[in-house]
Amino acid sequence: MGIFQSFFLGGFECSTQIRRDGRRLDLLRSTGHDRFALQDYRALAEHGIAAVRDGLRWHLIEKAPGVYDWDSFLPMLQAAEEAGVQVIWDLCHYGWPEDIDIWSDAFPARLAAYAAAAAEVIVRETGRPPLLCPVNEISFWAWAGGEVGRFGPNRTGEGARLKRQLVRAALAATRAVREAVPGARFVCAEPLIHVEPALHDAPDHVAGAEGHRNSQFEAVDLMLGRAEPELGGGPDCLDLVGVNFYPFNQWYHGGSTIPLGHHAFRPLRDMLLEVWERYSRPMFIAETGAEGSGRASWLHYVCGEVRAAMAAGVPLEGVCLYPILDYHGWDNDRLCATGLLSSPDASGRRRVHEPLAEELRAQRARLEAARVTAPGLDAAA
Repeated sequence: MGIFQSFFLGGFECSTQIRRDGRRLDLLRSTGHDRFALQDYRALAEHGIAAVRDGLRWHLIEKAPGVYDWDSFLPMLQAAEEAGVQVIWDLCHYGWPEDIDIWSDAFPARLAAYAAAAAEVIVRETGRPPLLCPVNEISFWAWAGGEVGRFGPNRTGEGARLKRQLVRAALAATRAVREAVPGARFVCAEPLIHVEPALHDAPDHVAGAEGHRNSQFEAVDLMLGRAEPELGGGPDCLDLVGVNFYPFNQWYHGGSTIPLGHHAFRPLRDMLLEVWERYSRPMFIAETGAEGSGRASWLHYVCGEVRAAMAAGVPLEGVCLYPILDYHGWDNDRLCATGLLSSPDASGRRRVHEPLAEELRAQRARLEAARVTAPGLDAAA
């Protein structure tokens, strides 16, 4: 038996960042998942999905420093219990309470206290230690929020500084939860990318591409204490490694996206093997998906590469379809048809994207029997 109740997981978009224009997003609300969580969980179970990624909204929970209101979370937690669904709970998914200065020493301390309190609520309600992702996609957040100012904290040229602050916060939260709830498990979910030099005979292009490609490992190396140990990282702070992989995750240095099927597109199997050889921790694909008519074909490609990686010795624990619901885009509110399930009607019913459902059925038959447990799992706990 692996870590998850099913090899395929469903990921609910739970971003809560503040955009450039000052508007805070709340994807759990805009997708209707906060209202229809029980129906959503049961709908996924009909497709053989018994494990999910979902999230808490920190800005709704911590109304004042150290004062927690769990009303936005408890109905979802109770719905998961009623449906028998296993959940990886994201604690900080690009958003935080507005009274905290994200650059201050208070930010890691506040996240740590909130994380421990959330873990205690989960174990009190369920009787089991939780599975948590303390800070989602540190590398992407550092780029989007600190380097190019796409969303909070809306800075430019400060990506490296933000990455280290987010690492400090994730480390503090991990250790606080371990102390409060022994047996808790943790996911570190980071983008999986490939960057190709536009000019192979130009040393600056080659070096720039490789430097950018290697940056995908920096947050995990910092968590492990392999890099900049003064931040407080250590081997005890890396548990499950999640990699997030989308059709746009490969590009030429300083240039365009490399499309699937192009000779420069690096096979996913090779990328997964590189991560496994680097960290030797339990691994899963924590996010993957495509939009529109590409949904089924993308899953077909990913699962073929997963089978090849597993045959090469990579002990993958699962694949998370993300987002599992259609949602409205972060920047322009357009409907993004990415999900297995559509937006809800007034009673919470959602349409099924049948091509993706059919591909999922076929891949479940191929992959469920191939589930393996990563060696050394108990030691990583």
